[in-house]
Amino acid sequence: MPITAVIVDDEPLARQELLYLLDSIGGVEVLAQGTNGIEAVELIRLHKPEVIFLDVQMPGLDGFAVLKKLLDRKVSMPMVVFATAYDQYAVRAFEVNAIDYLLKPFDRKRVSLAVAKALGRRQAPVESASNAKLDALLKLVEEQAQTPKANITKVIVRAQSRLLLVDQREICFAAIEDGTISVVTPTIEGQSNCRTLEELLEQLNPETFWRAHRSYLVNIQHIREVVPWFKSSYQLRMDDPKKTEIPVSRSQTKRLKELFKL
Repeated sequence: MPITAVIVDDEPLARQELLYLLDSIGGVEVLAQGTNGIEAVELIRLHKPEVIFLDVQMPGLDGFAVLKKLLDRKVSMPMVVFATAYDQYAVRAFEVNAIDYLLKPFDRKRVSLAVAKALGRRQAPVESASNAKLDALLKLVEEQAQTPKANITKVIVRAQSRLLLVDQREICFAAIEDGTISVVTPTIEGQSNCRTLEELLEQLNPETFWRAHRSYLVNIQHIREVVPWFKSSYQLRMDDPKKTEIPVSRSQTKRLKELFKL
């Protein structure tokens, strides 16, 4: 008998990719798909799947909030396989608590291993133990959420199908275009899995990173030159290999003058 599952992820392509891999691996019957945490809670209550493939970061209720709501409502808890694009701290917590996880982009071998684990555990009456582990996980996540952002020195950058841990001090700037955030360092150019520059800025040292323009975050340590521009405006020439020029919005001109005593 195949194991029953629900997939919840706010990214359509991620859902499609995971569904394709599960179909090709076999042994899993996907009962339903959801796009957010609220749907996740309802789908679990309605379908009672044996396993849920749950995205960590979703609008509204994130993956952790889904688990907390299930525990609070005393809904029968399925086995949980988390999906995450970059949260290395959460991944560490998953490993400590023996809860499986998948990193995006999904790897067929890793998905197959997660399915094998779920099939191997389906007969074990471990709901209370699993709930205890989930409780411990949620406590760990809450503790990590209270950790000062300055202590987080590395961020994840996706480059050439790899997830690279980049020291934030190496980041020259980040730019957003059509919903995609590019991150540039002296040696690599890649993409952040954050959805907004505000979300990325939360991971970075506010004393070093500055929102010079609505589309750009800059590391002030990597500004090579301040270039006077049209009608008392300015551009920043960065020290990346392309010597990228970044506009300073008029609302940030005062901040620029304060930073460099112009």
